[in-house]
Amino acid sequence: MVRPPQPPSYFFVIDVSATAARSGALKSVAAAIKNSLDDLPGGTRTQIGFITYDNGVHYYSLKSGLSNPQMMVVGDLKELFVPAPDDLLVNLQDSRDVVEGFLDNLPDMFSKNTVAQSCLGPALKAAFTVTKHIGGKMCVFQSVLPTLGDGALKPRENVRVMGTPEESKLLRPSMNWYKDTAVEFSRAQISVDMFLFPYAYIDVAALAMLPKLTAGSLHTYVAFDPATDGPRLESELSKGLTMNTAFEAVMRIRCTKGMRISNFYGNFFIRGTDLLALPNCNSDSVFGFDLVHDEQTVNSSVVTIQSALLYTSSAGERRIRVLTQALPTTPLSSELMASIDTEAMCNLLSKQAIEMTLKQNLDTARQRLQQTCVDIIKCAKAGDKRTVSGYTAPPPPGGGGGGGDDQDKPIPENLKLLPLYTLALVKNKALRGGTDVHPDERVQAMNTLGAMWVTQSKNYIYPRMFSIHDMDPSAGLPSVDSVKVDDKSPSTAGRNRVLLPKIVNLSVDRLTSEGIFLLDNGIDMYLWVGRSSNQAATNALFGVPSLENVDMSQINLQTKGNDHASRLDAIIQSLGEDETHNITPKVTIVREGDERLESRFFWHLVEDRASFSGGTYSYAEFMQFVNQPNAGGPTGPPGMAPRGPPGPGPAMGRGGPPPPGPPMHGGPPPPMHGGPPPPMHGGP
Repeated sequence: MVRPPQPPSYFFVIDVSATAARSGALKSVAAAIKNSLDDLPGGTRTQIGFITYDNGVHYYSLKSGLSNPQMMVVGDLKELFVPAPDDLLVNLQDSRDVVEGFLDNLPDMFSKNTVAQSCLGPALKAAFTVTKHIGGKMCVFQSVLPTLGDGALKPRENVRVMGTPEESKLLRPSMNWYKDTAVEFSRAQISVDMFLFPYAYIDVAALAMLPKLTAGSLHTYVAFDPATDGPRLESELSKGLTMNTAFEAVMRIRCTKGMRISNFYGNFFIRGTDLLALPNCNSDSVFGFDLVHDEQTVNSSVVTIQSALLYTSSAGERRIRVLTQALPTTPLSSELMASIDTEAMCNLLSKQAIEMTLKQNLDTARQRLQQTCVDIIKCAKAGDKRTVSGYTAPPPPGGGGGGGDDQDKPIPENLKLLPLYTLALVKNKALRGGTDVHPDERVQAMNTLGAMWVTQSKNYIYPRMFSIHDMDPSAGLPSVDSVKVDDKSPSTAGRNRVLLPKIVNLSVDRLTSEGIFLLDNGIDMYLWVGRSSNQAATNALFGVPSLENVDMSQINLQTKGNDHASRLDAIIQSLGEDETHNITPKVTIVREGDERLESRFFWHLVEDRASFSGGTYSYAEFMQFVNQPNAGGPTGPPGMAPRGPPGPGPAMGRGGPPPPGPPMHGGPPPPMHGGPPPPMHGGP
């Protein structure tokens, strides 16, 4: 790093077109920024600035002492210039009154704006010019497809290619402008967090290159509703702004001689061959990599992996953080298989599948996931058998080949959930087939999954569904036990260790018209309400005895006023504390029979059949295929289209047995030698 440590800088690039103003997104953004000012890292050194844009770029002088910010509009997008450059990025402490006044007035300033177009590209160029000397975090808010100036995009969604191998083209950027701009931002130590509020196609694939290559984050709020999406937006934005952040960071990962790092996964830009450029890095930053043999044998009892992160703290100190882990080697396949942490492995497999989708197509990625699962289970059952030139060889010293047919052997305990997680991953909206996942939504899901840590991805891949209508009287109340006694003890969540209701399998067979069920994947929550649900419970939660023939836009989930509502709200909030660290959850109420919302809810019931190629197996059928891959199945190999139409009903295949034991009650499988290194939850 050539330049001296820079003060933390926060620059906001805000779309103020008619869509942004009328949707309420602009008001929520302004409120979230204002509420975060006291907690921005950097103390008295923090810098802040704003640009707004529609069909022109609006600069704001926030110079200390002004009674109101001075707005300067540049409408010439080809000959863009920066007026008053010294007053566009100011010290927050010195200009606090001016900044707060600007945020208070911002929604009203553009409340009657009729400009429907957006010049995102020129606004980004203007923001880069203002901040390139200092770097920092840039938050970009976009509501419509940018169609003016540099970076203008054209609608390219095509329903005819959705569900075909050609769909992968819609998941890749159509132009290099945003990639090239992101690389330029990364070199200037600028990280971009992007917040999108689409009501129509917005080409997330192109826009996502900005956070992808600058170590930022991507958030999408489809058809933004201030009542339901506003609290989540404000909490996500506030969290991103106020969390401990490492600035101007670079990271390198090294390993033992004879091994090498072949691929990296996450949000970053690679300088050279192995230096990860991270303008911002925080406790939510997640990076994966593939470790492969560089030589045929490794003459060491351990394989050592070391990562070194060089960064600048928010206090202006240069620091280095080093993580080192030594993994023991073994000549025995059985020991290697026994060391696998299924949840960590599925997290990495999901990142590999996303990369394969972008390089090839969705079908290939799903087939690779299924084949990987079959190969691992087959290897685990085989024990320490070896084949040489097609003949079975004796196992290594200390190993055991095992006798009998491998297909009849049980799956090892630590791998029992691998088939279930694989099937769930294939049916996740990031990878599922069919024509019902919009390209923008799929790209967001791929970015979300690609940036997740192990504990988050577990619930995103295989959500939890709670039975609410018959929950125990203690559910929703703090646990009296300080620690969980055993696997049979009730599950808890949140800082107060709130007791959770019983978990049911993800199958339509578990639903009943008399029931109410809460499904949580760590990002979204769905509250499914049966048409014959108990009137007292329904009235307690929604203020009406039944949801039949009711205008659902007028229905809100009650959070207090009675015991049932209070306990359910405690459960929802505690789940949010566990999985997203105090992000306000969004709960979608799904009434039984509501085709539009119920179809999306059924996406998560991964133990039932789905109607796309590669997803036609129920969990029972997929387990049969994994245990006997050469026998095929009722619909052929998983990668092939079904021979006949799926079964009737929304579940598309009923009657399959539940998995052996509730999948999420038993806790995670044993960690791999202590598990992977923890993320930087303590802050840099």
